[in-house]
Amino acid sequence: MTAFASRTGTGDGASWSWEMRGVNARGLDLRLRMPEGIDGLEPAVRGALTKALARGNVTVNLRLQRDEAGGGVKVDEAYLDEVLKALDLVQERAFAMGVTLGQPTAADVLTQRGVMVAATAEDDDGALAAALMADVAPLVADFVEMRAHEGAALAKVISAQLDQIAQLTDAAAVAAEARAPQVKENLTTALRRVMDDVAEIEEGRVAQELALLAVKSDVTEEIDRLKAHVAAARALMAEKKPAGRKLDFLAQEFNREANTLCAKAQASALTAIGLDLKAVIDQMREQIQNVE
Repeated sequence: MTAFASRTGTGDGASWSWEMRGVNARGLDLRLRMPEGIDGLEPAVRGALTKALARGNVTVNLRLQRDEAGGGVKVDEAYLDEVLKALDLVQERAFAMGVTLGQPTAADVLTQRGVMVAATAEDDDGALAAALMADVAPLVADFVEMRAHEGAALAKVISAQLDQIAQLTDAAAVAAEARAPQVKENLTTALRRVMDDVAEIEEGRVAQELALLAVKSDVTEEIDRLKAHVAAARALMAEKKPAGRKLDFLAQEFNREANTLCAKAQASALTAIGLDLKAVIDQMREQIQNVE
């Protein structure tokens, strides 16, 4: 089922926006677009999605904007060590040459270029990652809720289509019964034609051919299976778990029985019902493709 969810947030020297989109698929296909430089974020997001979702082609996009000014300043300790070493060397050389220099203050050292640098959000990626992950659960919850709303709407559509199939199946049973005299007449005519054309014929062979013709025209099994498939589909839809794959399989079985019904019809009324069945089944199968 298609769904969309989004969230925005700020904190730890950054602002961000999440977008989560999904369409139906046979399995679970996750596509994550995460900013680089935040260790462990993508595996954590993937794990959360895997626990919450069972099926779908899902894309999650995170846009992150770091606030350089918001990070303040910090001391570059490695560079400070180099500056202090240089100052110490200057003091020693000056003393060796008889030159007296004043001792630099901490303020003097801090004003040296490169000692104080702007702090970025990267300096606390752990806190940023935690803030970002705090948005994942509500993001997924919004996504799942939207899928649930769409699922409820789909359930109504598919239920109505199952009702149509059930009604057409009942109509097919009535039409099959109504065509019985015509089928009998057709069999009798066929038998007379054979008897007239052949001087001698084995009674056993005649019975065998009649039985074969009767089987080819009998749609009782197809109607019974259609009714069973309707009941099975309704039971699947009543369950509180993904049923898309099973419903898709049932839709194929529905179509198989409708095709056989049309092939055995031998009556325009029953053929028309079979064609109506095929149309509704095709419509239902299209909807089932969107079911998780």
